Amino acid sequence: KENPPTAAEHERILREIESTDTNCIGPTLRSVYDGQEHGLFMEKLDVRIRNHDREIEKMCNHHFQGFVDSITELLKVRGEAQKLKSQVTETNRHLQDDGKELMGSMEELQKCRVQQRNMASTIDKLSHCLPVLEMYSRLQEQMRAKRYYPALRTLEQLEHTCLPRAGQYRFCSIMAENSPKLRTQIRDTAMTQLRDFLESIRKHSDKIGETAIRQVRGHGFMRAGPDSGGQGGSPASEQDSGILDVGDEEEEEEEDEVPGAQDLVDFSPVYCCLHIYTVLGLRDVFENYYRKQRRKQARLVLQPHSNMHETLEGYRRYFNQIAGFFVVEDHVLHTTQGLVNRAYVEELWELALSKLIAALRTHSSYCDNPDLVLDLKNLIVLFADTLQGFGFPVSQLFDMLLEMREQYGEILLKRWNVTFRQVLDQDNFSPIPVSTEEEYKHYTSQFPVQDPELDKLPFPKKLPFSQFVPKVYSQLKEFIYACLKYSEDLHLSSTEVDDMIRKSTNLLLTRTLSHCLQYAIKKKNVGLAELVQVIINTTHLEQSCHFLEEFISNITNVPPDSANATKLYGTSTFKDARHAAEAEIYTNLNAKIDQFLQLADYDWMAPVPGGGSLEASDYLMDLIAFLNSTFSVFTNLPGKVAQTACMSACKHISTSLTQLLLDPEVRQISLGALHQLNADVKECEGFARAGPVAGFQGDTLLLAFSDLRQLLELFTLWDWSTYLADYGKATCKYLRVNPHTALALLEKMKETSRKNNVFAQFRKTDRDRQKLIDAIIKQLRNLIAQHHT
Repeated sequence: KENPPTAAEHERILREIESTDTNCIGPTLRSVYDGQEHGLFMEKLDVRIRNHDREIEKMCNHHFQGFVDSITELLKVRGEAQKLKSQVTETNRHLQDDGKELMGSMEELQKCRVQQRNMASTIDKLSHCLPVLEMYSRLQEQMRAKRYYPALRTLEQLEHTCLPRAGQYRFCSIMAENSPKLRTQIRDTAMTQLRDFLESIRKHSDKIGETAIRQVRGHGFMRAGPDSGGQGGSPASEQDSGILDVGDEEEEEEEDEVPGAQDLVDFSPVYCCLHIYTVLGLRDVFENYYRKQRRKQARLVLQPHSNMHETLEGYRRYFNQIAGFFVVEDHVLHTTQGLVNRAYVEELWELALSKLIAALRTHSSYCDNPDLVLDLKNLIVLFADTLQGFGFPVSQLFDMLLEMREQYGEILLKRWNVTFRQVLDQDNFSPIPVSTEEEYKHYTSQFPVQDPELDKLPFPKKLPFSQFVPKVYSQLKEFIYACLKYSEDLHLSSTEVDDMIRKSTNLLLTRTLSHCLQYAIKKKNVGLAELVQVIINTTHLEQSCHFLEEFISNITNVPPDSANATKLYGTSTFKDARHAAEAEIYTNLNAKIDQFLQLADYDWMAPVPGGGSLEASDYLMDLIAFLNSTFSVFTNLPGKVAQTACMSACKHISTSLTQLLLDPEVRQISLGALHQLNADVKECEGFARAGPVAGFQGDTLLLAFSDLRQLLELFTLWDWSTYLADYGKATCKYLRVNPHTALALLEKMKETSRKNNVFAQFRKTDRDRQKLIDAIIKQLRNLIAQHHT
């Protein structure tokens, strides 16, 4: 019999078995077998099962009738269920038959829907990929067409817009990887094109400058402004290549312009490269490179050729290159935004001016051709006007042209020096004969003859001057025209031009012509007749100077009497030349006289002649005859000149004869020799009294011989008592006899007496004469000591 604890435990286990979920029954059963009384538990379990069976049986008995009723009902329902089943089966069959078609449609619809989704997805993907492909295709096309700026813009759009939208595709990755390479290629190609452009403008500078200068010479130069050809800012991607056009097409049709720089050179590489480097963020690099290269080119352009000065073409090429350089820079300045700025261009222009002016100073200094200098000046003016049209300051060039004006003047003076010398060398120094009125008018048209008396004379007649006068006058006018040519286009006032011409003409007269006249006068073999003609010629040229004044005034429109007008003081040239010719006449005349005097052969030891008068020496008679014939041709000279010449000749004869007496070589002179000299002086005095030249008052000409006359009379009359007694008085008979001269002559006579005494020392008269001479010499020395210490 089980004990109470065990019975209670078994009871608990049974309750758990009845109440616990079968999934958890395991632990409950294990507790049964864990104990020692599992047999008792089995018995107890059987009792519990029988109890439950009895309860079930009771419940079944209680509900059995209802169960039977239910079975009966169920059997009834089964028949109906069979009917329903067959109906459902039939309906299902019909439904299946009918649904097959619908299912097919549904499957097709499903497939369509899938296709639709796929297509929509594809279209969406393509909508992002196609722009990339199109853009890349356009990029390739632009690269092939060498339109690099739009290519760069396309590449930028491709990278920043299209590729991110397209998604992760292999072709997108390849494109992205190629982008930097394309950029580098575009940058390098653009730089290559820029280098080609720089080389091109270096070659075309000459042509560009020539064109610009030609336009200034013609109708004025049309510069492309900031908006010309749409090149001021960034060009449209499809419109940035080709030659840059200036203005609208309508304007071009209206004005038939000479092509400008932009028509001769394609500037698109500059704009393209500038835009490309700007997009790449390398604008500073590009600007620095461009400016550096152009500075180098500027230095090359400004370096003149060594033989530039030899031809005008050399200068023209030089100016064309420089003008072309700055026309290009000006165009770039006005068609880009800051690639070059005004300060940079002005700095280059300052450099160019200094180099250009230095080169011109050097090369023009070699030039000795006035026509070349004149052409060069015109070139410089055109060049300056061209650059001024582009806004460059050119005052320094005009200042240099004024410097060159001095050089031009010097070259003109040299040329006219040759011309004047040729005129003088070819002149026959004879009055111009004119046989007809036509001839007369020919000469008077060349030279302003103001002589009413000459007009009245019948033909044939002679103009007073030689060919030299009209030729020189014509050359003076030619010189003035040459000066005027240089002064044109220098933007000078009439007064400045007038002043310049007058100053140059003064130089021509006072320096060049003056030297030529002096050369002609001093030239060997110039006779007295030629010198006379020079005086007549220069007198007429001097009188013509006021006509030159009027001539200058007529071409400059500045009256000669205006306050600022420079006067032609060159008239002094003709006065000086005339005076030189006059002096040369006197010198020449004296030289001729000297030639005659060299023939003088006095016997200085001649005895005193016996009775009868002495004849004048032969040489002196020839001299007087020469003087008479010479002074006969002096009638055309101004009276004063002829008189001076005559007086000069007489004084020279007198002085020369006196020098013969006092010549140290002549150690002894006899009284007989003095008598012969006295006879010659009387012949000279006869010539003077005869009045070889009109205009002398009384015996003025005789005064030339008064010194010698008084000296000879003192010795021939031996009138020493009078001389010594009256010396120093105004009324002295021998006032003009110098005691030194008298003493020197006495010494020579003393020598003669001493020599005679060797042979006749016992002759009393000779001894007495010797003592007398010694006494007079002593007195003369005392007199000199008293009056000349």
